[in-house]
Amino acid sequence: MEFIYDFSKILLATIKDVLPIIILIIGFQLLVLRQPIPHLRRLIVGGIYVVIGLALFLAGLEKALFPLGNIMATQLSDPAFIYGTGEVAEHADWKAYGWVYLFAAMIGFATTIAEPSLIAVAFKAGEVSAGTIKQWGLRITVAIGVAFGISLGTFRIVTGTPLYLYILVGYMIVIVQTIFAPKNIIALAYDSGGVTTSTVTVPLVAALGLGLSATVPGRNPALDGFGLIAFASLFPIIAVMGYAQLMQWVTHRKIKFMGEKNAL
Repeated sequence: MEFIYDFSKILLATIKDVLPIIILIIGFQLLVLRQPIPHLRRLIVGGIYVVIGLALFLAGLEKALFPLGNIMATQLSDPAFIYGTGEVAEHADWKAYGWVYLFAAMIGFATTIAEPSLIAVAFKAGEVSAGTIKQWGLRITVAIGVAFGISLGTFRIVTGTPLYLYILVGYMIVIVQTIFAPKNIIALAYDSGGVTTSTVTVPLVAALGLGLSATVPGRNPALDGFGLIAFASLFPIIAVMGYAQLMQWVTHRKIKFMGEKNAL
């Protein structure tokens, strides 16, 4: 009964959130475009599915994903696990949090691979490039970027270093890469950074950051707990453009080698 009551509240809140979007679309269709709504019955059924699905997803976040992220972060940063003692250290030793960095990288990689937004972008990229851009190649490259970014973000939380330093350096690298990377990959790389911060990745990453900052000595969740999602957006851009630059260099090397071989 408790779950039904909680779910009904979430469902009503979801309907309130989705209603302005529905009104906007219908208003434009009828008042601006002045066209009848095509496949009305199918759209109504699909809209009901969307609302119920969003409500179930939000209920899952509240009941499972957020608590799971907090529990894992709390357990991994527990002094009994980190230092082998129940005593709380005054200052965190960043070298002792190796399991936290590994878990952050693995959870970043796994959630990105399962990210529906990235799957959609990878499918469309493969479609418009006639198979030149491989779906799994793009997904794995982006997932590696997210894994590294979130792991580095947890390192920032443990050490307490300012967030802006990482972001400034990261975007300086992105600017330099944008100048030298193949032009046909730049826009896709930027979009790949955006789609990683969606339905699957954000809840676990946010819970991980808040849970970790609440248990690391000297950290404040309000100040240090947020920022991991910025890393998850930034480093996939670097990873995708870096992969494209590497492939471009390898291709040029092969062409040069074949030219020298034919000359002999």
